[in-house]
Amino acid sequence: MSVLLTEIENHVLTITLNRPEKHNALNTALTQALLDALRVAEHDPQVRAIIVHGQGKSFCAGADIGEFSSLTPDATNQVLDRADLTTSLHLSFSKIAKPIIAAVHGNALGGGAGLALACDLVVMAEDARFGYPELKHGIVAAVVLANLVRQLGQKKAFELVAMAEPVSGQRAFELDLVNRVCPAEEVLGEARRYAEKLAGWSPVAMATTKRTFYRAADLALEEALAVGRDANVMMRGFSKK
Repeated sequence: MSVLLTEIENHVLTITLNRPEKHNALNTALTQALLDALRVAEHDPQVRAIIVHGQGKSFCAGADIGEFSSLTPDATNQVLDRADLTTSLHLSFSKIAKPIIAAVHGNALGGGAGLALACDLVVMAEDARFGYPELKHGIVAAVVLANLVRQLGQKKAFELVAMAEPVSGQRAFELDLVNRVCPAEEVLGEARRYAEKLAGWSPVAMATTKRTFYRAADLALEEALAVGRDANVMMRGFSKK
């Protein structure tokens, strides 16, 4: 059985994490398959928007701790390769020029919470469980912290990782980590409505909007304005062609 399923309809690629018996925990195979699917989608002209969701009862329960036994200090190359793979996956969401929507239900914990926040937009079930329980297992929320701190701020972000208690989808919405909450059975439909709306824009304009947004997000005002200026000039030149 494939760990990842893909389907394109109306220029929307739906990527389905397909390890339902493990609550779609991210082992190496699934992590690599997801990264590969995103890279293929970036260059597929049929794809204008992407949805990521999970098969079964959960979106993604985080890293597959069953693999941890092999990731020991003695296996230096294996440890580094896995860390690099996880980092590459999280970075790819902002680098890919097509909008990505997370459709989240059930558990979105640890790496699963990080996966949701890496997406451009998040639709989440009201009763979803979102959080970072790593400390309960004697491990550390590491790569996933980068997006969390940027999107939530230091005090609330530290509380989430230090207390290690999940919050509901409704609470995640109140913390401005989620764009929309709804009953679990409506999550995928709501995500598709977002995706089809975004897929309807000019692909060049959408791609430029996303690239400009992420370039400007962490810059000081003067540098961010310069990024906007460059995009403005580029798009005006394009529109004359």
